[in-house]
Amino acid sequence: MKLIKINPQKPEKDKIELALNILREGGVVVYPTDTLYGIGVNIFNEDAVERVFSIKKRSRSKPLSVCLPKVESISKVAYMDSETEKIVRKLLPGPFTLILNKKECISSTLTAGEAKIGVRIPDSRVSMELSREFPVTATSANISGMKVPESSEGVYKQIGGSVDLILDAGTFKESLPSTVVDLTCRPPSVIRRGSGVELFDEIIEKIK
Repeated sequence: MKLIKINPQKPEKDKIELALNILREGGVVVYPTDTLYGIGVNIFNEDAVERVFSIKKRSRSKPLSVCLPKVESISKVAYMDSETEKIVRKLLPGPFTLILNKKECISSTLTAGEAKIGVRIPDSRVSMELSREFPVTATSANISGMKVPESSEGVYKQIGGSVDLILDAGTFKESLPSTVVDLTCRPPSVIRRGSGVELFDEIIEKIK
């Protein structure tokens, strides 16, 4: 396992390339998002996805969300109509996980057999760079049921021995997990209130 410091505002190219090589080979990378540290693997590598469940000791009945670099990339994994896309563009990039109807290319392992998928575009240069070739998983870097670490040191103590690389971008102070919003229903509904929820409330109030 490697732990290397990375500049979250201007991530070093060589460090991004190191992380991408690990992801290409089916490895596991812990990376900073705009809320907390996340666990990333190539979502199209079934064995790598299975590793995430094992590392987190997470029930296979609980789906994993995915991280993408831009709104246009959502079409790779999910469906959006024009009305939904308008809402998405107001929220992303940002601290939101948006629930959409998944495309057939997405494995049922990732979504725990559900026909929906959670999509994230964190306002984070690191996560955008890591997901530029293929979507990566976006799930908190912790053992399920345990407190989500705010620092790379905390991540290392919980799951460091099970991952291949930790990208250390410092400590997240008093950060909340993403707000989870189901966009497959009308009006959209909040499943989990977290970071940025006030912005979502404002947007929904305007479109009523």
